Amino acid sequence: MNNVLLNMHPSASSFIARSKEKAFDLKHRATINFNIGKYNLAVPRGKSQFQDIELARQMAKNAKWNAIEHLDAMLLEFEKKITENGAKVIWAEDAEEALQEIGKICREKECRTIVKSKSMVTEEIHLNKFLEENGIESVETDLGEYIQQMDDEPPYHIVTPAMHKSKEEIAALFAEKLGVEENLPPSELTLVARNVLRKKFAEASVGITGANFIVSDIGGIAITENEGNARLSVSLPETTIVVAGIEKVIPSMDDLELFWPLLSTFGTGQFVTAYNTIITGPKQKKEADGPAEMYVILLDNGRTNLLANEKVREALYCIRCGACLNACPVYKNIGGHSYETTYSGPIGSIITPHLRGMKEFKHLSYASSLCGNCTEVCPVRINLHELLLENRAESVSEGYTDFSERAMWKVWKMATLRRKTYNMGSGVLKNAFVNRFFKAWTQYRGHLDFAPKTFNEMWREKNRKK
Repeated sequence: MNNVLLNMHPSASSFIARSKEKAFDLKHRATINFNIGKYNLAVPRGKSQFQDIELARQMAKNAKWNAIEHLDAMLLEFEKKITENGAKVIWAEDAEEALQEIGKICREKECRTIVKSKSMVTEEIHLNKFLEENGIESVETDLGEYIQQMDDEPPYHIVTPAMHKSKEEIAALFAEKLGVEENLPPSELTLVARNVLRKKFAEASVGITGANFIVSDIGGIAITENEGNARLSVSLPETTIVVAGIEKVIPSMDDLELFWPLLSTFGTGQFVTAYNTIITGPKQKKEADGPAEMYVILLDNGRTNLLANEKVREALYCIRCGACLNACPVYKNIGGHSYETTYSGPIGSIITPHLRGMKEFKHLSYASSLCGNCTEVCPVRINLHELLLENRAESVSEGYTDFSERAMWKVWKMATLRRKTYNMGSGVLKNAFVNRFFKAWTQYRGHLDFAPKTFNEMWREKNRKK
């Protein structure tokens, strides 16, 4: 984080407060570091399936580059193909349009219960809150999401929503909310959830899911999961609604043989997840199961802001594996909820200012050590740490800095560009000056420690002795 936080927007102030609280919560840090540790052990095994992992990453990046650079054509091709199979495609410019369309469908179907598979884009538009306000029960069917819904919390992580909870905390939650015995082991808790959710699948008249990939050439929605709940959500109810961000496009079905293993490896460390499904429309005449009707809502909600920005457009390549979150030292210390956004960690810090406003969320781009570990682990080789810097530059160029910050950096620039000025005073004097008068800087950091002598001074002394 930087001095940009001195004149804080309320969202930045809240971020600082929550980060400070979580950074000193040792139990919280122990839980997420334990779970990320298990992830770190699993990923190398997943990578072993690739003969050349770096080549696979580059091929995936090339495919996403192709998709994003030709996004208009590929989305239209997808619409044409899936419409031919009987699905209805709805284009939503923002969250409000998407919610109104979903509400309209639910009213037409006289829906009272919806089952949802895990979907970050529905979290983005706050779908559960909207449905509740309209008297519709919305049930999360992914186990992690179900736990979070019971505890009235948003997802903590893109892939593992309840990563921050220990098995003891989850057992206590089940006992409180579902009236089961206390201290049940995870295997029995899973069976409890399964029994509850199976009834909901039977009751629901509408099923809602997201999309891991939009497959352009066949007009398909590709979903990857480990629990089978997404497959049930799109096959048991009479009506299926898919909500997908427009950036989820990949050019061809053939690309799935690369993207599915990459997403599994970098998301959970698996070779491939347990259930992989492609939906190309509602139930056809000769098919035995599937929904009678299918709707696909293609959501913009700020994504075209990223598309129009050539320097940050690369962020749209993201396949939502969560690897950058698990690698980020900031995320591992402050946790997912501190960001107060749908998408947390490095990728969330990049895209949120463009999706929801640079002025309100510029602070997220400063919540990084710029160590580059996020870039190192990204399966599609997004230059994440460079995009964080680009966001910082854009926030300054757009004028989202106050007078005191601009004046401070101007003085700093003048000092560093004039050698005589920079050499004035000893390291001890500089330490005392900076650490005493720039307390906003040192409040959340260690004290600055200048070297006793500058390199310039040492160089001159060395050459005098010769």
